Amino acid sequence: MHTIPSENTSGTPENLGPEPSRRFCVAPMMDWTTPHYRYLARLLSQHTLLYTEMVTTGALIHGDTERFLRHDPAEYPLALQLGGSDAGELAHCARLAEQFGFSEVNLNVGCPSDRVQNNMIGACLMGHPDKVAEAVRAMIEATRLPVTVKHRIGINGRESWEDLCEFVEKVAAAGCRTFIVHARIAILEGLSPKENRDVPPLKYAWVYRLKQKYPHLEIIINGGIKTFEECNEHLKHTDGVMLGREAYHNPWLLAGVDSEFFSAKPPAKTRHGALRAMYPFIQSELERGVFLGHMSRHFLGLFHGMPGGRQFRRYISENAHKPGAGLEVIQVALEKVPES
Repeated sequence: MHTIPSENTSGTPENLGPEPSRRFCVAPMMDWTTPHYRYLARLLSQHTLLYTEMVTTGALIHGDTERFLRHDPAEYPLALQLGGSDAGELAHCARLAEQFGFSEVNLNVGCPSDRVQNNMIGACLMGHPDKVAEAVRAMIEATRLPVTVKHRIGINGRESWEDLCEFVEKVAAAGCRTFIVHARIAILEGLSPKENRDVPPLKYAWVYRLKQKYPHLEIIINGGIKTFEECNEHLKHTDGVMLGREAYHNPWLLAGVDSEFFSAKPPAKTRHGALRAMYPFIQSELERGVFLGHMSRHFLGLFHGMPGGRQFRRYISENAHKPGAGLEVIQVALEKVPES
């Protein structure tokens, strides 16, 4: 796993090489896109751009920095998503992203939860485009990594097309060239974060219009995308697609990404083979003191829709949390799925 570098590090070939492709990305998702999910995702696709969970600047500056930024180089290309609004703190954390080997640093302007709103983090920043521009400018000055922004198409009270264009233009003027756009507004009062992912209607056409209006910017579309057919339709109008819940609940979807979108050979031939390839990683994490249940919950969807998939999930769910549970739980669960 990645360890903290010396202060005078100048970056590594992994994170200061060519800019990663954003043609197909997996969204940052709290409690879901952990290092354990990302390790599996990378075994299924070499080219998908992966994102961390959102990490707040406060956690990085005042908390256990190494724990929050810990990852395996096998996960590259990997972007760090930051939550915050203070330009100086975000600049400091952008430098940390470079030092720790990440491929990109992304600012969260989309999370609608009350907890982050109170700290001026997430979607509420859609109402403060000048503040976002200031933060982005400081981050760009602090790192050689690409600095990107993930945002909504608006928030209640600032949900017009003109408001969206003002936001994009101000942030672009600060130097940002990549915008990952969740094609819904966020309603900051009265809806839970879960409802904010479903209730406000999707307006894909607005994201398409952004690309038409600002052809020099890289526009990635996000929100409600589930199939490759949908991805290919979106790619006619945008530069890339970002999938969230579908890529988590049905991770085998990623096994088709490299051939579908990158004309590359898929790294995993079978679901069984992909999970077995994780055994050394799982064992090393167990030896480090990580509970099996903290890892195995991210594999439960691997046999989604397959004969034996339900028994696989049930066995892990019933046994992974038990004291001393080890790799044998995964091995026994895997035997419950016929190997064709």
